[in-house]
Amino acid sequence: MLRVEEIHTYYGDSYILQGISMEVGEAAVIGLLGRNGMGKTTFLRSVVGATRPSRGRIFFKEEEITQKPSFEISRMGISLVPQGRQIFPSLNVTENLAVVAREKAGGWTLDKIFEFFPPLKQRARHPGNRLSGGEQQMLAVGRSLMTNPSLLLMDEPTEGLAPLFVQTVGQIIRRLQQSGIAILLVEQNLRFAVQHANYLHILSRGRIVHSSSSEDLDQNHEITHRYLGV
Repeated sequence: MLRVEEIHTYYGDSYILQGISMEVGEAAVIGLLGRNGMGKTTFLRSVVGATRPSRGRIFFKEEEITQKPSFEISRMGISLVPQGRQIFPSLNVTENLAVVAREKAGGWTLDKIFEFFPPLKQRARHPGNRLSGGEQQMLAVGRSLMTNPSLLLMDEPTEGLAPLFVQTVGQIIRRLQQSGIAILLVEQNLRFAVQHANYLHILSRGRIVHSSSSEDLDQNHEITHRYLGV
């Protein structure tokens, strides 16, 4: 579904991504791990067209999207759940969802989102800044689903959440995968990524330094200690 070939991305004079390659298959959950400042968010921004690579190519469903604007990439079926949620704080839950809605036959609708996330239905008229951290994360995921994506990019979805809501995010990921949505999961939480991703990559200083199944990485304490500090 997604194929990234040797992309190199800069922020000004800073050389952030230094030849990253990766694939995400249909209905797969692929994890990207790494410490802060290693280029994880830049990678996601490169995929969605917010920070364009200077070299390399990105393909989605066999069509090259490297130079496409973000709105076209979104229309093709890629949606980003950004780090820190970034919901609209002054809009209520229903408005946050409706403002990005993109109709698709048999796709996600407001009613389906409320069925998938019952707490959001109960808070439908509450403004975004009145929700708990976990509820805001549900809203951020729901808002992305309203664009009816086939690939969901999730940037640190467990950041700042209580353990109970971390479990909820894990349940959401499993249900979305079962529904046929592929997920690229950026995380610092190794245990969470191992539990919910099929395959994992570790990013360090702009390069992929390790790739393996979740089970293999979970047993490789030398690699996790060296690059993740666990």
